[in-house]
Amino acid sequence: MSESPPNPLHYRCDGPEDAPVLVLGPALGTTWHMWDRQIPELSGHWRVIRFDLPGHGGAPAHAAGSVPGLADRLLAALDTLGIDRFAYAGCSLGGAVGAELALRHPHRVASLALVSAAARFGTADEHRQRGVIVRTNGLDPIARSAPERWFTPAFAAAQPAIVEWSVQMVRTTDPGCYIAACEALATFDVRKELGRIGVPTLVLAGSEDRVTSPADARVLVAGIPDSRLALVPGTSHLVPVEQPSAVTDLLVRHFAGSWPGAAVPPAVSADRRAIATPPPGVRTGPIGEIAPAEIPAETVAGRPDPYEPGMRVRREVLGDAHVDRAIETTDDFTADFQEFITRYAWGEVWTRPGIDRRTRSVITLTALVAGGHLDELAFHTRAALRNGLTPAEIKEVLLQTAVYCGVPAANSAFKVAREVILQETTPPV
Repeated sequence: MSESPPNPLHYRCDGPEDAPVLVLGPALGTTWHMWDRQIPELSGHWRVIRFDLPGHGGAPAHAAGSVPGLADRLLAALDTLGIDRFAYAGCSLGGAVGAELALRHPHRVASLALVSAAARFGTADEHRQRGVIVRTNGLDPIARSAPERWFTPAFAAAQPAIVEWSVQMVRTTDPGCYIAACEALATFDVRKELGRIGVPTLVLAGSEDRVTSPADARVLVAGIPDSRLALVPGTSHLVPVEQPSAVTDLLVRHFAGSWPGAAVPPAVSADRRAIATPPPGVRTGPIGEIAPAEIPAETVAGRPDPYEPGMRVRREVLGDAHVDRAIETTDDFTADFQEFITRYAWGEVWTRPGIDRRTRSVITLTALVAGGHLDELAFHTRAALRNGLTPAEIKEVLLQTAVYCGVPAANSAFKVAREVILQETTPPV
């Protein structure tokens, strides 16, 4: 187990101190208040602990760029309370934290609920581009589009106060922490590990969710051996806000049947896989199971093969779409060259710890301008944005190249970079 991080997450406790502990995790861009309407019922059975993500809800802006990092910070907070074992329910990014805890710290998690969650959240490109938009434009474009992602149109029209509340939650989030959380989602992928989640798990999804779809929920149920699906109709991503009563009922039934010591409602079956008599309209699905793939560790010349790390970094820097296009067009003539790039340029050089990726992007942009490699300059401008450079910083890099590489070279580079920056930083309509 890793050492406790220096910045444990901020939390709030409700319910009796001697009751079994239930931890509730929030979605990206929200605060612990997204669970407010579940608290009166849940705190009658459990000691409920809610936490805020870094930079959310007024929490200190100590960014965490990975789901394992968030999980470690949560455990540090629980350790300060003397809590060893607990049940956990998390929404979206909060669900990813729950899956991480169940995989890496199984002795601490007694039961799990994954709400509006996924084994992999969309594509890494989507999350990194969102980070680029926030870095360039601030959080206002993301805040204005939040209701469309989080709620069904009917709910948004009927509840304008909640819509405004959701917008303000995002606007008051620290941009750097939001970008770091996007990076955490970009790198999260537990599809091959779901079979190792060994606790009773409720997978709860909104039928109209376009962020984490019912198909994502079914992947979780198919992979987690002791799991059950509950699909809430007419509901989008923030299910606990849009359908609070249904979510509360499902959580009470699930955790009461799988977390000893809590008061068990009479309708709950002794079989902790079952959700007995679900709320009206809520559909439940069967249990599924898959075995995680066993991937042997390969070595080259007695040391780890750099190909897999190289491919990972290549995708993180250039984006899945670009790398997929390169792979799809590979044939017998170009295959060795593509392998050479992945293994040595990305696996041997880009993975070195001596300088960070921002600096590597600065060097790469300069070298491409000097060499007149405008095609490569386009996708490395996109990579530079995702590695944390702002458009203003890229402009300064290109101005510097005008002095040392020549005005004509810099002029061509500015044209290419400007087009890419407009594409990447313009918020979606």
